[in-house]
Amino acid sequence: MFNSSSRNLPTPSGARGQRAYVVGDVHGRLDLLEDLLARIHADLDERPSRKTMLVFVGDLIDRGPHSAQVIERLRTYRRPAVRTAFILGNHEEVLLRILAGDAKLIDDWRRFGGAECLESYGVDVGELIGRDDDAQLEVVREAIPKAHGEFLGSFVDSCRFGDYLFVHAGIRPGVELEQQLQSDLRWIRQPFLHDSSDHGFVVVHGHTITGEVDERPNRIGIDTGAYHSGVLTALAIENGKRWYLDTKATAAAEPLAHGLI
Repeated sequence: MFNSSSRNLPTPSGARGQRAYVVGDVHGRLDLLEDLLARIHADLDERPSRKTMLVFVGDLIDRGPHSAQVIERLRTYRRPAVRTAFILGNHEEVLLRILAGDAKLIDDWRRFGGAECLESYGVDVGELIGRDDDAQLEVVREAIPKAHGEFLGSFVDSCRFGDYLFVHAGIRPGVELEQQLQSDLRWIRQPFLHDSSDHGFVVVHGHTITGEVDERPNRIGIDTGAYHSGVLTALAIENGKRWYLDTKATAAAEPLAHGLI
């Protein structure tokens, strides 16, 4: 693990007079989400902040057992003096493309976490096997409430907070922020992960699982594999300070699923 002081770089600072809690990939783990929210609320009670952002870096859904419940919990989340921001992950992108009619994605989506997502909406996934794309699309559209699709469709691609940039996957090095492609913001791994150049801000991202927080001078990876490891992580930023909150589940870990998404 690295930090900015290891290269004598200026200490990055958050937006003046505000605090941010940035939460990694939830992936359908409602139990961990509730636990982490409780820890964030306790942190706020212990050291209050008049202006707080609660940011989720995407991939709220798939893989874990409670995608529908996670979406509903966050869609209706309200707390005084806390403003929420939701960044679109690649898993939300795929579901939105399906809901928009791209039925050919459904089979791959089911293999990479979509089956668990559908089950959280009460769908018997076994009944989809053998059906054509249009029939599967009808089931998906009927299962997922319109309000959930609209909520996911309201997500943004990035969020700037002082000297930090929050995105889902990362950025294309050497490309101005305004010129970044959505596909990179949501899907990139290489060359972003191995790039050590100064982007002009510290990128806080999820998407790529690491065993612990991956803190580098130019980026901080906070996807600690919640659906598999039982550890959901939040980075807290206030002025020139940052700290971490996380939670560990008691349930046995499931094997990692490998694939494109």
